[in-house]
Amino acid sequence: MANETLEDAVRASETLALAVDLLQRKSLTPDDAGCHDLIAARLQKLGFHIERHRHNGVDNLWARRGHVPPLVCFAGHTDVVPTGPLDQWDSNPFTPTLRNGKLYARGAADMKTSDAAFVVAAERFIAAHPDHKGSIAFLLTSDEEGPATDGTVKVVEALRARGEFLDYCIVGEPTSAAEFGDTIKNGRRGSLSGKLTIKGVQGHIAYPHLAKNPIHLAAPAIAELADTMWDEGNAWFPPTTWQISNIHGGTGATNVIPGTVEILFNFRYSTASTAEGLKEALCEILDDHGLDYEIEWNLSGKPFLTPRGTLCDTLSEAIREVTGVTPELSTTGGTSDGRFIAEICPQVVEFGPLNASIHKLNEHVALEDIERLTAVYQKTLEKLLG
Repeated sequence: MANETLEDAVRASETLALAVDLLQRKSLTPDDAGCHDLIAARLQKLGFHIERHRHNGVDNLWARRGHVPPLVCFAGHTDVVPTGPLDQWDSNPFTPTLRNGKLYARGAADMKTSDAAFVVAAERFIAAHPDHKGSIAFLLTSDEEGPATDGTVKVVEALRARGEFLDYCIVGEPTSAAEFGDTIKNGRRGSLSGKLTIKGVQGHIAYPHLAKNPIHLAAPAIAELADTMWDEGNAWFPPTTWQISNIHGGTGATNVIPGTVEILFNFRYSTASTAEGLKEALCEILDDHGLDYEIEWNLSGKPFLTPRGTLCDTLSEAIREVTGVTPELSTTGGTSDGRFIAEICPQVVEFGPLNASIHKLNEHVALEDIERLTAVYQKTLEKLLG
């Protein structure tokens, strides 16, 4: 009966039909599992020029229709996170299943439904406006849920190298919190990580005067780092935070003072700070404590912000027309590929379905939200390019 219900629903919804095709593909990051082929075939029929960008086993798709501005881009990913224990799912995560008005599958909310809605919205818009102004593009990757080093960032580098820039970009991440349409992400914090190694002198624990315990030496500096107010944030972002994620020191023996202690930490920082400024401030504290140390830095994403303007206002209006909900703008949460796209696009936002079930067992999306998501994307195109 469940399969018959899903089959009936698929016949009634082009977006659901495409979403089911995508969800059946086991595209565990960074394997695309043919999702890009499926989407590219649909876009080619609409007159999109298709480019494949493959880097270190990661598949990326850039598709563009039109050659003049403004350029509106839909961006997303086709890779999904691992399922977790299969026996704890109520149905096979790669066999899309409809129960109680919800579609269950890995990637249903994050974010293959958005990918499908992008495509169908473009199909419907182009059918109604074959000679629309401006251009439409798609940027899809299979490396968003992984390291994100060979995905969107590589396409952005290629586009920038040839002077191709975007005007507006909507990333289909699941942003809705309590109800569909309530949240647009108009920015994200940056992420700056470090591996700090503090050096001491290894020795026998019974002869501490012949050794220097780096854990003891580090403790006062750690306390000061934890208490430091790095900035006060601003109207869009909370204050920058510094957190330790891992500490390791010692040989495993109980009678050896370690020679080093390794501390892994992360800054989640706002546009009120810069990566260089945070590096300098942290090192100044370590120097004030007279520590002998080394740091390996990793900047995985700069913060980005799209203030109220054409894209935020247009998308908000489309959401209100479809749902009756007035969305709020938010910069909360982790990072997204928007951090890379912002390098070549002045207005980048994220909007998609409810995020309550993402990366969880029994991930799902409400059936009614699938068509509403498509309608929002289509109305946004109409307002920007119609």
